[in-house]
Amino acid sequence: MRRERSAEGAHPDADDCIPAKFLASADTALVVEFGRSVDPTLSGLVLALAQRVEAAAIAGVVEVVPTFRSLMVNYDPLALTHTALQSALLPMLRGLEGSTRSGRHWLIPTCYDESVGLDLAEVAARTGLTVPALVALHSAATFRVYMMGFLPGFPYLGGLPHALELPRRETPRLRVPRGSVAIALDMTCIYSLESPGGWHVLGRTPAALFDLRRDPPAPLTAGDTVAFQPISPREYERLTAEAAGGGLAMRASPSPEPT
Repeated sequence: MRRERSAEGAHPDADDCIPAKFLASADTALVVEFGRSVDPTLSGLVLALAQRVEAAAIAGVVEVVPTFRSLMVNYDPLALTHTALQSALLPMLRGLEGSTRSGRHWLIPTCYDESVGLDLAEVAARTGLTVPALVALHSAATFRVYMMGFLPGFPYLGGLPHALELPRRETPRLRVPRGSVAIALDMTCIYSLESPGGWHVLGRTPAALFDLRRDPPAPLTAGDTVAFQPISPREYERLTAEAAGGGLAMRASPSPEPT
């Protein structure tokens, strides 16, 4: 298990510097934490810092990983020390401005039928909505990709309507099918691969969020936005067959407005 500890020196003493904490994650990663909440403003700061680190091309830095409220910078300890990396990152906080403007916008075809929406009826009952009203509410929202994780290509999507907020299932499933669109707390996710899971499944998409035949295999990234387009069970079956043959391509366009 990875242990994190606070590092000395939270941020440079400068008026134009964004306050941040530096946390050591074992001996191969440094975490820059901007706050405790999950919101577009902090996400914008995380992504802005990620761009600066990538542009700097610091020798020894292996990868940057944006999360809800922090940026993890993975590095090779044989090529770069923790102290040297922190010293290189400190100046990047000066004048840092986060933007809520999103990157690409993805329209994800989703079947909300109860044959694939394993918890659709239960969620409708618990929220006091009809199934059609639930589907309309979920599919009308625009979600922000805050981070990728848990599984390759698995997006954590913020922006769930308050009326749909529920705690995770008391008993997680051992197998949640690939492509399942699910909700928990104030988030939506898409299971990019079959796995155990405790989120409430509302539907399923035929779009492959992780496919090694593509470059890159996972097209979504932090800062993108997502909307779900309801499709019929028949259309779902047709698109699933198309995707299995590699013919269903995911397409994106610039997001029309900030979220």
